[in-house]
Parts: sequence; C-alpha cells; structure tokens
Amino acid sequence: MSMEFIEALSEIEREKGIGKDVLLEAIEAALISSYKRNFNTAQNVRVDINRTTGQIKVYARKTIVEDALDPRMEITLEAARSINPHYQIEDIAEIEVTPRDFGRIAAQTAKQVVTQRIREAERGLIYHAYVDKEQDIVTGIVQRMDLRNLYIDLGKVEAALPLTELMPTDKFKQGDRVKSYITKVENTSKGPQIILSRTHPGLLKRLFELEVPEIFDGTVEIRSVAREAGFRSKIAVYSRNEEVDPVGSCVGPKGIRVQTVVGELKGEKIDIVRWSELVEEYVANALSPSKVLEVIVFEAEKMARVIVPDYQLSLAIGIKGQNARLAAKLTGWKIDIKSETQAEQEYGRPKTAGETMHQDSVSID
Repeated sequence: MSMEFIEALSEIEREKGIGKDVLLEAIEAALISSYKRNFNTAQNVRVDINRTTGQIKVYARKTIVEDALDPRMEITLEAARSINPHYQIEDIAEIEVTPRDFGRIAAQTAKQVVTQRIREAERGLIYHAYVDKEQDIVTGIVQRMDLRNLYIDLGKVEAALPLTELMPTDKFKQGDRVKSYITKVENTSKGPQIILSRTHPGLLKRLFELEVPEIFDGTVEIRSVAREAGFRSKIAVYSRNEEVDPVGSCVGPKGIRVQTVVGELKGEKIDIVRWSELVEEYVANALSPSKVLEVIVFEAEKMARVIVPDYQLSLAIGIKGQNARLAAKLTGWKIDIKSETQAEQEYGRPKTAGETMHQDSVSID
C-alpha cells in the first residue's frame, strides 16, 4: 500500500460517496481472512492500515497468562513485558507479525474489496432512486426478450416487464421506447430488481396526471379507476373547485388530453365519469355511455338495481358484459341492470315517459 492508494480512496469517497474509513475498515477485515488463509494460521490477528501513509502492519493478539499452554493464542507475562512493561495478566498483547511479502496479497485483496464495495454502493444508490418511484411511470428502451419478460433499459438499471403485464395490443421490438408502471422494487443479492406493468390501473391514473394540469395540482382528483387493459377503462373524477369541470379538464380542448392517453394505450377506450357521493348518481354515471332511468339502492347487499330504456339495455351491459363489469369495479357496487319492460314485468314498475336520470359523463373511443 502507499500514499497513492490512500489518495485513490479519497477520490472514490468524493465521486461515489463511499466513506474512506468505511473502505479501509472493510479492507482490514478482508486482510485478516487473507492472512489466515495464506499463512495457514488460526491465531487471532489485527490488521492496521496507516490512514496517512497506507503502510500495513499485522499484529498477533495474545492473552497474557502465567503459563502459556497455546503459544498461538497466549503469551507469558514475562514475554509480554519485554514488549511493553505496563502489561498485566489477562491483558491482550499485540505482537507485529507482518509477513515480508504481505504487500502483494494486500494489494490484491484491497482491489477486490474496493471493487465490491463500489458495486454495492452503486446498487444501493439505484435501489433508493427507484424505490421512491414505485407506483410511478418510467420510460425505457426494449433491450431483449425471453419466454417470460421483456427487459427494459431504464438508463442505469434493467427492469423486467413480464409478458403477462403487456396489453393485448402491445407489440414491441428491440429498440422501441415504452412507458411502463413500476409495480415493485426489490433489493436482491444480484442488485435492484424492478418489475414493470402495462396493464396496471395505476398506469392509466399516472398518464392522466401527466396530461391534466388540474389533476397534477390537486384541483381535480381521480377517485377510482377500473380497467380491462387494451380494451376499455373507466375513471371517476371529482373537482375540489366547483368552477372547474373535472370531466372537461380530463378531456381537454378538442379532446387532446384524453386522446394523448388513448394513443399511449394503443387505442384503449376510456370513459370519464363524474364521481358523486350519491350512490344513485354515481352508478348512473358509471354506466356511461348508456342512459339510465332509475337506480334503486339496496344498502345491505351493497347492490344497485339499474333500469334503462329497452333500446339501451345492450349498451348498458356492453359487449360480453364489459360496460356493466367495469361500472361495478369502478363504484364497488354490484349492479343489476334491467330494461324498462323487464322491470315492469318482474316488479310491476310502471313505464316512464322516457325521462332519464341526470348523467355527467363522457365516453371516449
């Protein structure tokens, strides 16, 4: 070791943020193992690296006793006082045992330790950088693919996008840029592991936060999201300011804001509805784009019976029940949809004159 080595550690401290003393302590601990391994000894030793000159010394540590039975671990009081006259029984005496060629071993060990610590520190910095981005959006470049994952280069780290988390409409190839949602960040023995998703409802929510200033500043709030990725989604929005229309804010001038989100999601249809604390109104809005005549709430079962005009029944239910299913996910209520004729036949409900409940919603294809 030399002064140049100590200066190099100081440079690493400045550039990588790893304390010089931390590195030196790690090197000293590693040198103890190297000494015992290379010189086939079981004795207790201490390694000291001079913090100024870089000089290394190895000291055997022995307990002072009256009669030394194990010379590797013990030393007599008489022999110890020849080193230091102040030693007493049961003190620990330190005797220098630095091998002549220990410098070569020390240099190799120090290099390994420093390299490992730098790698660990860099992994730690990456982990802490991305753990704060959990449940957020990142943009990366597709690097490769295997039978389970797409691997996305995020710059300093590679993240995994499981093929099961891709939308049916996603078709990516190597070199494509892709926006994804971070679902999990773990610190493993191999470094940070970042898991991404393109199907998570959080992706839709974050995309609207990026596109709608009123959501970003908190004026408009997304209260709920229901999503069948690649096909259709519904979001319920609420405005803290009565003068700000939450639905209009999300749609944007000439629909530009929502269309940007739709483009990112490869044409996924998005229904934006106004959230309401009144269950009847909220359920009616959630069934957009269908018209609703009446909503009857059954609190105990947390179920809402919805009556729609006969010609709106298929629209309210949606293809393969999709519209009704998403509305139920969005509101958290079971929804039983009946046409006006069905309601009259089953419950004796008189037909209305086509009057519909108020709906404040918009359906975007």
